[in-house]
Parts: sequence; C-alpha cells; structure tokens
Amino acid sequence: MINRFVRRGVPALALVPLLLAGPAAAQPDPAEVNSAPSARTPVQLLALNDLHGNLLPVDGAAGRIIHRGPTLQAGGLAQMATLLDEARAGVPNTLTVGAGDMIGGSPLLSALFHDEPTVDALEELGLGVSSVGNHEFDEGAAELRRMVDGGCHPDDGCAPDAPYKGADFAYLAANVTERGSATPLLKPYSVKTLPSGQRIGFIGLVTKDAPTAINAAMIRDIEFHDELPAVERYSRELTRQGVRAQVVLIHEGEAVSGQAGASCDDAGSGAKLGGRVKEIAERAAPAVDLIVSGHSHASYECTVNDPAGHRRLVTQADSFGRSFTDLRFDLDRAGDVVRSTVRAQYRPVPVDTAQQPAMAKLIETWRAHSEDVANRVVGYISGDMPGRGSTLPETPLGSFIADAQVAAGKVHGADLALMNPGSMRADLVFHDGGAVTYADAYRVQPFESPLWVLPVTGAQLITALQQQFTGVNADSPRFLQLSRELSYSVDMSRTGADRLLADTVRINGQPVAPDTTYKVVLNEFLANAGNGFTVFGEITTREGGEGTDLEALVDHLEATTSTSTLAAPPAPGRITFVAAR
Repeated sequence: MINRFVRRGVPALALVPLLLAGPAAAQPDPAEVNSAPSARTPVQLLALNDLHGNLLPVDGAAGRIIHRGPTLQAGGLAQMATLLDEARAGVPNTLTVGAGDMIGGSPLLSALFHDEPTVDALEELGLGVSSVGNHEFDEGAAELRRMVDGGCHPDDGCAPDAPYKGADFAYLAANVTERGSATPLLKPYSVKTLPSGQRIGFIGLVTKDAPTAINAAMIRDIEFHDELPAVERYSRELTRQGVRAQVVLIHEGEAVSGQAGASCDDAGSGAKLGGRVKEIAERAAPAVDLIVSGHSHASYECTVNDPAGHRRLVTQADSFGRSFTDLRFDLDRAGDVVRSTVRAQYRPVPVDTAQQPAMAKLIETWRAHSEDVANRVVGYISGDMPGRGSTLPETPLGSFIADAQVAAGKVHGADLALMNPGSMRADLVFHDGGAVTYADAYRVQPFESPLWVLPVTGAQLITALQQQFTGVNADSPRFLQLSRELSYSVDMSRTGADRLLADTVRINGQPVAPDTTYKVVLNEFLANAGNGFTVFGEITTREGGEGTDLEALVDHLEATTSTSTLAAPPAPGRITFVAAR
C-alpha cells in the first residue's frame, strides 16, 4: 500500500420539457396562478453526480455514453468546466450542485492524495453544495470530516504545496448520524442566497441502503436512516425560516427502462422511472420543488406527482463527469419555484471539448506530483479487458482479477476467489504496445481493500451464489466475478435463488460438495457481507489481510507478463446461461 504523501517521487441536446398537463389528479399550484411572468426571477442549477474523482476522461467503454444516440467518449473536468462556463454565460442566478460520490473509488491522480485534488478541482468548478454518497465513507467518517473541515492526513501527512484547508462547498448528510444519536453527522441542509437576493434551500441525503455498499469496518459507529422523515423534518425547518424554494440532493437513483434516449415521460409522467428513487420523489414533502439524484450512474429527466398532486422533476446525470444537467426555472415574487417553468437539459461532455485553461492547469499540477508513481509499467496485455464498461455479467477483467486474487491467496491454500463487480472502477485498455502502468491498475482497483481467505463450505458457497439473485440483489442481479476454478449455470427465466442451477456448480470440474470446506479469497468489503452477500459475514474465521486487491493485480501482472508474454483477456464460460429446463 502506498504512503501517498511521502512516496510521491515526487454537442448539447434539446431541452427536455416537462409534460405539465397530466392527469386530472394533478392540481395547479395556486402560487403559479398569481405569479405574473414579469415578477419572476430566472434561476439555473448545474448538476452532476458520481464523479468518483475522475478529473481526466475515463478510457474505454466505461468512459462512453451509449444511451443518448451515437456512442460518445465523454468526460474530463477541464472539458466540463468549459461547458459549464458556456452554460452560465448571461445567467446571474446560477448554482452548481452535486448528488454524491464526488470522491471515493478514484483514480490514482486523486486517490494518491486522499481525494484532495478532486475537492480542489470541484472548488475550481464552482460547486456550491453536494450531498454525500456511499463512497464518501470509503475511508470512514473521521476521514470524511477531514475532507469537509481540512487538516493533514493522520498517516500520510500533508499533500504537496500547502496543508489541506477543507472543502469550501457544503457537504450535506441529513440522514446520517453517529450511532445512537439524532444529530446529523454533517450539515443536513444549506441555504444559498442568489445575487437576486432570493434563497434556495438544499437538503442532502444518501440512500438508507448505503451500508450494503460500504465496507462494514468503516461505518461501525454511524447509522443511515430513512430518507423521507429526514426530508420532512428539514423541509419544515426551511419553511419556518421562510425558504420557499427547496431542492433535495439525494444519492439514490435508478435506471430508466425502455429504448435508449427515449423520454422518461413518453408513456406518462415518470413512466420509465422505477425503484426507490421514484417512491421517494413521489412521497417527499410537498414543499420540495425538485430532486437531483445520483448513485445509479444512469442519466434521466423524469416527472412525478408530489403528495399534493403537483408535478415535480427528478434528474440524474451520467457518472465519471461524462455529462451534467442544466436545470432552469423561475422563482416567483415570494421566492417559490414556479414549477410550470422547470426545464432540464441533458449536457454531455465530449472528450474533444476545448479544455478550460484554469482547470487544465490545476489538474496538470496534481498530475505532476503523482507521475513517478503513476507511470511505472507493471505488466502487459494483448487487448482490451472490459470490466466496468462491460455489458456482460462475466467480464474479462473481472475474471483476470479473480485469477490474480486466488494466486495471491495460494500462500494460505486458497482454492478459488470471488469478487464483487463494483470493486472494478474502469477497464484495462490496450495502448502503448499493451503496457499497463501502475495508474492503469489503480484506476481499476482503487480501494486497496485487504484480501482475506475464508473457510467456506460448499453449502455456503451455493448460498452465496444464490444471493446474487435474492435480497437486495433480487431486482438487479449482481454477478460475482469468478476465478477459473469455479463455474456454474444460470436460468434467468426463473426467479430468485432458483436462477442458480445448484447442481451445475463445479470447482476444478468437480461438483461442489456441500459438507466440504473450501478456502475462498474475498476482498474485505465482500468478506464483511457487502452487497447483500450476508453468508460471508457469518463466517468469523479468516486468514490473510496482509495484502490488498490492488497489490494482487499488480503482482500477478508483474509475475506473469512481459514485453514478449502479453496477458490475453480470459475467455468467457465460467458462467453459462441456459434456456428454461
């Protein structure tokens, strides 16, 4: 594991209108009836989410936009800064907001300095307020407070140039408390005063299901609460303060179903939006005017009816800085949002956009601090290994990483390895004759999660494979990545645990024996029951912990590849999909 501060070597789419006619149940807002256009104040919100410290564009499939027309390589904060400047031109009442996971799971350029470069860049970008996401807790609550308040890292010390001063934008966490407390861990809301003198209140939340996506070891002393009561509480508090314009920033999202690029509302209000974010958007306090979401990495602009029957917009941009949402609306004389004026424009960030000089200079300064570590070649590949950007459940990169992890676990007698797909943050992309740098490997495995070897019975292994399709994974199956020793078949025409064809599970070609104990390599997140794989959390005995997933990948590349021996993407077939039996 790197001691980061010591070893530094040191084209826009058309506006998407809201369908405001709607069913008879949707009643007009009385405030709009009496609000003459001449008395209104135009406002702009520029919204982004799930940046994950990607200051530069993400290579390969993970950096593409494929759902809004022609495939587009997108991203880069210097490119986004240019487009934000263009969007703000001539708009005096403008704010930039975020919906969480701005940091965490970040590439080496930012992560080497504990995401201080990303905070620096977000300040340069003009971010005013953001909710936290689950990845803001990757290094625990104390480190998140340091990111907010400032100070040098307790282990790695101060970053180059100057001590870290903290974030000058508001980080919000209305539904996160210390265990047993009712007081939010961070500020629950922030009120921003526009140049016009009117105010907008922002309530920031993270999904109550965040613990399933965070290493349990990092959040033992904090609790995540239901979102709706928190919204109700702080919406009332804002109303008592006379803040009528209210926006929820929430790190909870969903994918929009249907044809790529189709409007969420084509078949009626919010028809293509599902999941908990839709429920929250429909049930949140009526005083909340619109909702900016994150978490699912899928962009949308949808409308729902709030509890009072009024239309409410809910949006999300793409992850990794590939797009942002340009929201426009008017405030009436009393300072409330005139909802009939709300519009959302989806704005992609093509990589060939001219870079804003100030942001480009900032990023280059941080890049120079990390280049000696980043540019070290650690291995060679013969072709692209899609991971994060793969559309298939069994990914070439996931298989390669799992093979690397079982190799690392052999010192403890490991039989196989399993990896959660979310721990892959990018793809390994073929370039420069197949050379893989340390920065490339780090971008793929940025969490530096300790690896553990657990004694898992055959019966427990089958349960774990069934949990890919049950519990929190029931609606969206989460396929673990497998080392070459393990294989099985799935019938997706079935439901729940029955999707796993248990009699097809094989280890080294032999049927798994329910009473036999196998030594299974898992990263710490998965070993601590992350992503709903609760069966692993029931196993209290473990070996290892001295090496990380990143080290396993780097060691495997260094041990098995060279300029004359390039690693080929593993062939598929560890998971077989069969027709109904």
